[in-house]
Amino acid sequence: MAELHLCSPLGFKASGVYAGIKSKEAPDVGMIVCDTTATAAAVFTTNKVVAAPLIIGRENIARGKLRGIVVNAGNANACTGKQGLHDARQMCHLAGIAVGCDENLILPSSTGIIGHLMPMEKIERGIAHAAHALGSDREHSLHFSDAILTTDLTRKEAATTFKLGRSKITLAGVCKGSGMIGPRMALPHATMLGYLTTDAGITPGLLRKLLGAAAEDSFNAVTVDDHTSTNDTCAILASGASNAKINSPRAVKAFTNALNEVCQSLAYQIAADGEGATKVVTIQVEGATTEAAAKTIARTIANSPLVKCAMNGNDPNWGRIVSAAGYAGVPFDPDKSTLTLQGVVVFRHGRPVPFDAEKLSDALKVPEVRVLLSCRLGKAKATCWTCDFSKEYVTINADYHT
Repeated sequence: MAELHLCSPLGFKASGVYAGIKSKEAPDVGMIVCDTTATAAAVFTTNKVVAAPLIIGRENIARGKLRGIVVNAGNANACTGKQGLHDARQMCHLAGIAVGCDENLILPSSTGIIGHLMPMEKIERGIAHAAHALGSDREHSLHFSDAILTTDLTRKEAATTFKLGRSKITLAGVCKGSGMIGPRMALPHATMLGYLTTDAGITPGLLRKLLGAAAEDSFNAVTVDDHTSTNDTCAILASGASNAKINSPRAVKAFTNALNEVCQSLAYQIAADGEGATKVVTIQVEGATTEAAAKTIARTIANSPLVKCAMNGNDPNWGRIVSAAGYAGVPFDPDKSTLTLQGVVVFRHGRPVPFDAEKLSDALKVPEVRVLLSCRLGKAKATCWTCDFSKEYVTINADYHT
């Protein structure tokens, strides 16, 4: 089977072109276009400082229908006032003309430096070029993936297929995110942008519900520096071109599983590509009183600078992890808890457990570290993905200027 990509679901085209917005010559304007009006849903940042494209995007997605997405990198169009809103609408207007649809059927996105007005001459040329360059093969999908990157070192993509009766449904997605990552997205209502396509037939209300749940357990469960961006966006378009309908409990379950698979893969890839990261740190919390408590403990541990620095130094510092759980602000009893690093128990019932520190330090020198905290207070569990803090992270962000 050919390798799946963003345009593998039936009915989609994509492109990515260079318009001169980024400082380096690389694609910086991208488009995804559906052959027909697609069912659509999106989740956006909950930051009160919100970029202009998201304000327009919330308006355009309200009806649950879109023809396409237009995105640029290099300029976030955030904190740009009325001119920013005008420019975001103009992006939709230009993309709508280019693909032959109403501008209200276009979702705009931007990422990059905040506080700078958009270079609209470059944007206009870029959108016209991107519309002309649309295609449905893997190469065009990769060009779109490149067009949304900023400080990212790698593309991030995932896809899957599943059978529904005699029909095959494909679901695919790409995202960007490396720094300024601490998404807290909700239904409408360096940045996390995610774009998903599927050829399933599904109603706007159901798609909105399923995307919100999937984002909560994937993009909202990844953190690099816990800095919620002004531009965080995740959108999905459903073409319905497979002729398979998501209209039964069995179909909903299959679609949900596929959506979770793709979103969680993309979230993991964000953690792996964290600015200056040398490893992914997967934090699993089990036995918490509630799911909310489990998520809070996992995220608190993941966001601890001391924990992240210990991971960079391959230091099995159980004290930093347990104490982070203790200040999470939710029920936690160290006397009932067990902490395991890379399969080695290091803390149990309020006290450290003897272990070979040198051997465990060597076990931390790998691309993925697993932390398991068993609270033994209930049955709830949660997972959070993060990365270590390195000197390179400080260098990248000290040198990044507005």
